[in-house]
Amino acid sequence: MGNEELVNLFHARARRRFRRGLKRKPLALMKKLRKAKREAEEGEKPEAVRTHLRNMIIVPEMIGSVIGVYNGRVFNQIEIKPEMIGHYLAEFSLSYKPVKHGRPGIGATHSSRFIPLK
Repeated sequence: MGNEELVNLFHARARRRFRRGLKRKPLALMKKLRKAKREAEEGEKPEAVRTHLRNMIIVPEMIGSVIGVYNGRVFNQIEIKPEMIGHYLAEFSLSYKPVKHGRPGIGATHSSRFIPLK
């Protein structure tokens, strides 16, 4: 499958981005990923490549690579799998801690004033 056929399978925003061309930073990331794959021993995972490019769209060339995606605090290690094609790197490295809904804390409502502090 060629690049043109692949781009046609992406959603509208990704199609627009590829049609306008890859910029310097995404190309530099691809170059680092190729180098890491080349230097990896046969049957071994390539060394992780760290990046801040959360808006990079995953393409088939990246499959098998290990990428450290920055979430604002740490680099989360992601191994690229075929199902991830067309998604953004940011989707696999959450930048926030999901809310755990439970009992209300202090100051949540007026009635929370009457909850005894143990």
